[in-house]
Amino acid sequence: MSETTGDAAGAGPVAGAPAGHADKNDRFALLAFGAIGIVFGDIGTSPLYAFRETFVGPHPLALDKLHILGVVSLIFWSMTLVVSIQYVSILMRADNKGQGGSLALVALLTRTLRDAKYGGIAVLLGVFATALFYGDSMITPAISVLSAVEGLTVVQASLAPLVIPIALVLLVLLFLLQQRGTAKVGALFAPVMIVYFIVIATMGIYHIFNTPEVLWALNPWYAIQFFMTDKLLAFLALGSVVLAVTGSEALYSDMGHFGRGPMRLSWFGFVMPCLLLNYFGQGAMVLGLDDASAAEAIKNPFFMLAPEMLRLPLVILATFATFIASQAVISGAFAITHQAIQLGFIPRLSTRHTSEREAGQIYIPVVNWALLVAVLVLVLTFENSSNLASAYGIAVTGAMLIDTCLLAVLVTAVWRWKLWIAIPVLLVFFIVDGAYFAANLTKVPEGGWFPLMIGAIAFTMLTTWARGRKLMRERMIESALPLDVFAKSAHGSAARVPGTAIFMASSNRGVPSALLHNIKHNKVIHERVVVLTVDVQEVPYVEAHERYHIEQLGEGFFRLTLRYGFMEETDVPAALACYDLCDGPFDMMKTSFFLSRQTLLPSEKPGMAIWREKLFSWMSRNAANAMEFFRLPTNRVVELGSQLEI
Repeated sequence: MSETTGDAAGAGPVAGAPAGHADKNDRFALLAFGAIGIVFGDIGTSPLYAFRETFVGPHPLALDKLHILGVVSLIFWSMTLVVSIQYVSILMRADNKGQGGSLALVALLTRTLRDAKYGGIAVLLGVFATALFYGDSMITPAISVLSAVEGLTVVQASLAPLVIPIALVLLVLLFLLQQRGTAKVGALFAPVMIVYFIVIATMGIYHIFNTPEVLWALNPWYAIQFFMTDKLLAFLALGSVVLAVTGSEALYSDMGHFGRGPMRLSWFGFVMPCLLLNYFGQGAMVLGLDDASAAEAIKNPFFMLAPEMLRLPLVILATFATFIASQAVISGAFAITHQAIQLGFIPRLSTRHTSEREAGQIYIPVVNWALLVAVLVLVLTFENSSNLASAYGIAVTGAMLIDTCLLAVLVTAVWRWKLWIAIPVLLVFFIVDGAYFAANLTKVPEGGWFPLMIGAIAFTMLTTWARGRKLMRERMIESALPLDVFAKSAHGSAARVPGTAIFMASSNRGVPSALLHNIKHNKVIHERVVVLTVDVQEVPYVEAHERYHIEQLGEGFFRLTLRYGFMEETDVPAALACYDLCDGPFDMMKTSFFLSRQTLLPSEKPGMAIWREKLFSWMSRNAANAMEFFRLPTNRVVELGSQLEI
């Protein structure tokens, strides 16, 4: 038996010349420009409701200097500590070969700390953060679009009955557009968002100029004084203040698309200053009004920043911005689902690629329609953005707290920071994120239960699928016959026929059941038999020279392993066409793919509770066909079934 790994015959090196400094600078600027349109939409639309909810939410605050300066100071320092320092400055250094996000971070930790006792805990935390993201991706489109359309009531109070119908129409249109992909409309994202950020910053500057004393909020003493004066109210206000930093996880998750450098430039050089100018402007406007006018303005301070004649154009611009923010979150749901599928936490789902050039642009119909139904139900149930705000913070703060836990493992066990540096830094993050999460727990009865319920359901399904797959592989290995032994014994027991047979196997150990059933029922063996396993690695991308591993077993039998990263598309025919493997090229017209389709039967064997075994069986039955997932030619596939107890 011989083994081969590395470059195949006929596979040449990838040619490329180093780009000049001008090209690199241009690319850097283009990436920074694109990040403004794609990445910062979620956090960029937070001024629509974050400042308002702090004063008119479940726990209203008095509109006096103490509370206004205290809230603006909290927003400023939250954005500085959470977004600028924790995510942009530190967590963005924790990349898994350029990719970010909870799952990428978990893959990095588990690969580095495979034998560590807390490796399993890190995986569970990362999976729960992913589960919470689904709740976030349902609420973000609902609250963003609804808050923008509610600006119509500032223009004309009589338009209030039209807010929900218009929001529903826009949301349905948003989800219908997903199947067309974002390649074409994506080119418009950055210009629209740049105009939006400039407009909101300009409005803020105007009101800051009129009431410059709001700039005292840069001093953290005003946030501290707020807590010293109104301890409970200040703590509860954190539940609304945190809305100003929603989207922090998106910055980290989208790092792979743009790179940390361009994203840091966009954030520190443009987005953060624009956002802070708007928040300070909202505070300045309310601070400069008399009590009656302030009470009216705080109902929708974002739109009240604009002169009356410009409010309708501002509503239209804000609606476009929330559309873009929602698009980014939905695309993020597709991306994180794809990662979870590749890492073995979600069953195969039908996935369509909407761009021939960008592999990351995908569309997953099941996720899209599930999100649409959930978003419509949220709008009809909660009816306005203020009610939705109560449901929003819990998912965001939960994910932030989990990221802090994973960061603690990273800096102590992987980066190995000195404890006198790591402990104070982590302590600050745990205090801040823990306080935000605790404050949002008080909103569970008012709507916070929804993302927690979605998170619990998603977590149960993700962990059930991962555990079930592990048990299924163990059961198959228990009764597996070694392939090299089978190859020698089967050579003379059946007729050899021309062509190539590829038997897909989930494990690279033992003989696939489809191969056993084929010999049993058809009593033939192809002249070339390849047992193929697709192995998804805990890295985003696999280098071309590491793509495959071959074992030559003799008698025309081969075991081939194709390795992919969790961000890559598992296109098996395309991979086979790139190399001369297994004693020659693969001619698809002379190649047959054999798939094993197991009917899973719940059993009394120890492993999972019966209800989880039934859930796993249901998920398996509803998973996308392996033929579609691996891009196999439909007229060259044979499926052979068997039963398996788990």
